[in-house]
Amino acid sequence: MSRRCSVNDKPTGRTPQFALPSRLLHWAMAVMVIAQLFIGVTMVASLANYNLLLAIHRPLGITILIFVIVRIVNRLLHKPPPFLATMRPWERRVATRSEQLLYALLVVQPLAGWAMLSSAGVPIVLFGQLHLPPIAPHNTSLYPVLWYSHLTFAYLLFATFTAHLCAILFHTLVIRDRILDRMAIWPIRGAKPVAEPTDPPPVETN
Repeated sequence: MSRRCSVNDKPTGRTPQFALPSRLLHWAMAVMVIAQLFIGVTMVASLANYNLLLAIHRPLGITILIFVIVRIVNRLLHKPPPFLATMRPWERRVATRSEQLLYALLVVQPLAGWAMLSSAGVPIVLFGQLHLPPIAPHNTSLYPVLWYSHLTFAYLLFATFTAHLCAILFHTLVIRDRILDRMAIWPIRGAKPVAEPTDPPPVETN
């Protein structure tokens, strides 16, 4: 008796990718988050262009909030591909939890900033005459609490984003399993490792 897989069950050599909407949202949000973190650091470090940076910071934060909500809905509609075989069980758990943490921070961070400005009684201007309504009562005692919350969430977001980036770089440059192919929106060339199958292949006996 011998055991072999049928021809149709041979690996394709392609890394399963996220759905195209997921990949487009991923890279759009990556650009916005990096820009927002850079603007935030510059605002704290220098007051030279503070008003200009603040005028960009506020609408960009609301844009990120809208995008992350869209991305969460998109994630519920599109099942992610299986993890690569090169990822150990603990790496998969960490990747899942860190992704959930990123989503949570990208929601609460702009909301904390929105509430902070509301508590200070500052108009939240997006563009021209377009203002956002306050989501927190005008309270000078509440303002410092929300300010520190906004700052703390920013540090957590930076740490989580950096850890995610380092993990991707480690897999890309050290393990070389081409994990970036899962999120690629550019043409992919060359052989790609196959993700672990979720179900065992059928068995033929003779």
